[in-house]
Amino acid sequence: MTDTPLTDTKPDLGAFGSFGRGVTPEQATQIEALGYGAVWVGGSPPAELDWVEPLLAATTTLKVATGIVNIWTAAAGPVAESFHRIEAAHPGRFLLGIGVGHPEAHQQYRKPIDALTEYLDKLDEYGVPRARRVVAALGPKVLRLSASRAAGAHPYLTTPEHTARARDLIGPEAFLAPEHKVVLTSDERSREEHVTDERSREEHVTDERSREEHVTDERSREEHVTNADEAREVGRKALDIYLNLANYLNNWKRLGFSDQDVAKPGSDRLVDAVVAYGTTDQIAARLREHLDAGADHVPVQVLTGPDKLVPALAELAGPLGLNG
Repeated sequence: MTDTPLTDTKPDLGAFGSFGRGVTPEQATQIEALGYGAVWVGGSPPAELDWVEPLLAATTTLKVATGIVNIWTAAAGPVAESFHRIEAAHPGRFLLGIGVGHPEAHQQYRKPIDALTEYLDKLDEYGVPRARRVVAALGPKVLRLSASRAAGAHPYLTTPEHTARARDLIGPEAFLAPEHKVVLTSDERSREEHVTDERSREEHVTDERSREEHVTDERSREEHVTNADEAREVGRKALDIYLNLANYLNNWKRLGFSDQDVAKPGSDRLVDAVVAYGTTDQIAARLREHLDAGADHVPVQVLTGPDKLVPALAELAGPLGLNG
């Protein structure tokens, strides 16, 4: 095991991780082998966090993070107990992500930032280290809170432009891990047209040396093809619930999106900004824009179903420069 002790340093999760729900230990092992540094699990998991240990037990260096524990539904005391239980078994490999989730879904009469501050106070009381917790943050107030009371921020459904603004707000020492969605889908028509075109080109390849060079060149050009309309359809399904939530709408408007952009079902401009698609190289380039803007780590959320999670991450691993 390569578990590390508690420290006050910035979390080290590598450049890229996986974000999703219901990840199995087998998938976690495969994700680790591909070179991803962390698995983030969303969906407001309950305070017991009993799914964390099997993922950590199945792997050696992979980190596991929550994205996020909802402060309205998971009390700080039981969450802290879970943190300490996990820490005792797998030191240094669990990162606690907390947040207000969707305030509209809960009958609460306190400002979210006040409730979040109180929750962080309780985590302090229960001994959960600042360096081992992050806060879901979009707006300036919560971003600043994440830097002062936690290791940093875990923004969701944002853009590299937001990442740059967040880095300016929280400073260089805070941890920043913006999630970004990706879609890899096959465009069979494009593939058929590509094959037909290449067969035509092969007819003009005469000598053996040219043919070998041609085959080598075509192999290097083979990439996953994504249909823009199909990718946007998948992206819009994922965005649908968030187009009803004020914190996301306000954040997108701060980034320059119009009322028309954020009205259901979401404009092409909005979908293209928060969902990466295209060739694997194009997707990887979009994800790297977050790193260039100041992110420490980018959790990658594959939208094409749990059975496609590991295959999609495998396709992206090379273009992302991972060494599995």
